[in-house]
Amino acid sequence: MENPNRRWVATGASVVLGLAVLTAILGSFYTVDEKERGVVLRNGAFIEVAEPGLHWKFPFIDTVKEISIQNQASKWEGLQAYSRDQQAAQLVVSVSWHVTPGEVADVYKGYGDLDGLLARAISRQVPSQVENVFGQYTAVNAVQKRGELVAAMSQAIKSSVSGPVVIDSVQVENIDFSDAYESSIEERMRAEVAVKTREQQLETEKIQAQISVTQAQAQADAALAQAKAEAQAIELRGNAEAAAIEVRAKALASNQNLVELTKAERWDGKLPTTVLPGGTMPFIDARK
Repeated sequence: MENPNRRWVATGASVVLGLAVLTAILGSFYTVDEKERGVVLRNGAFIEVAEPGLHWKFPFIDTVKEISIQNQASKWEGLQAYSRDQQAAQLVVSVSWHVTPGEVADVYKGYGDLDGLLARAISRQVPSQVENVFGQYTAVNAVQKRGELVAAMSQAIKSSVSGPVVIDSVQVENIDFSDAYESSIEERMRAEVAVKTREQQLETEKIQAQISVTQAQAQADAALAQAKAEAQAIELRGNAEAAAIEVRAKALASNQNLVELTKAERWDGKLPTTVLPGGTMPFIDARK
């Protein structure tokens, strides 16, 4: 008769063997996401970089480590720096970076993973480069020429970071000076605004004055033109009257009968009712 214990042992061994085989089969397949690359290791040694998709590996002896090739954003807060005029500031700087697919193997071999790459290749350079570039600007210029400052920092960090990484961009998110210095800047800015406002007011007053002068000149020119026109009209009327008188005088001088005719034309046919003693009666010479 078969021993029941042996049967249970055989059954258990079969189950364990089946699970091991199933695990080996299932563990032989793996997938790599499009945003990552797989570093295949065999007993700890680098074999290859797996592209996105479904892959097969030897169970138990092959392992796969995923490394992202997506854009990464790292931020450094409280970076201490001094401006060229010895003003202390704390900066918040962020850096965007990524690993290219072709350099994934170098990342693993040289740094192990992205954290190692960040710590050893990027974080060592960012604070020093920020301090060096910031020290080339005065505190006022660092604020007024912030775009130029950011561009200079970005160029410095990109030039200093070496390794299998691409620096995409650098942003200075904040520049924090001491409270006393920021108060002095606010006072200076208010003074500059007041000066600009006064300059604009003076310019407006100047323009208004020019407009007034132009209007007054226009009115004076119009009055002068009117006076000249009136004077010319008077002169023309005087000349016309003088010419008429002259013509009439010449006519009277050349024809005495015209005088008598004029008198006759103006006489109303009535004799004077009063004659002074010794006076003569006016009469028109009818023989003429």
